[in-house]
Amino acid sequence: MYEAQGSMKWIGETQSFASGFTKREFVVTTAHDKYPQDIKFEVVKDKCPVLDQFSVGQDVTVSFDIRGNEYNGKYYVNLACWKLQAGGGDGAAPAPRRAAAGGSAPAAGGRGGYAPAASRNAEPSPEDLRNESDFDDDDVPF
Repeated sequence: MYEAQGSMKWIGETQSFASGFTKREFVVTTAHDKYPQDIKFEVVKDKCPVLDQFSVGQDVTVSFDIRGNEYNGKYYVNLACWKLQAGGGDGAAPAPRRAAAGGSAPAAGGRGGYAPAASRNAEPSPEDLRNESDFDDDDVPF
C-alpha cells in the first residue's frame, strides 16, 4: 500500500471501453518535495462515481497500489487508487509507504465481509477494502 497527499488538480470523465471496462483518471499535485509533482491516478469499475464528491483544488489523501503489465512488448505502470479521502492533513505529505509484508488478516467473514461489532472501530486492512473483482480483468483496455 502506498499513500500520497496533495491537492486535486484535474478530474477526468469516466471512460468506457468495448469490453465493458470503465476507468476514470485524476491528477493530484503533491507539494512535499522541493518541486511539486503532478501524479495521475485511476479508479476503475464501480469506483468511478467516487470522484463526483471531490473538486479541483481540494486537499486529498490517496491510498493506492502500483500495477504494472506488459502488452505487445511494452510495459505500462498505473497507480490504482483504492481509497480517496478529503483533507490532506497538515499540508506536508509523507513519503510513500508500504504495508508490512504479510499484511494483516482479513476481518471476520473474509474479504469484503463485515467485521463483528467488537472490531468495527479498528481500521480495515487494504485487503478488506479492495473489491476482489478489481483483479479479474487484467487486459489492457485499448
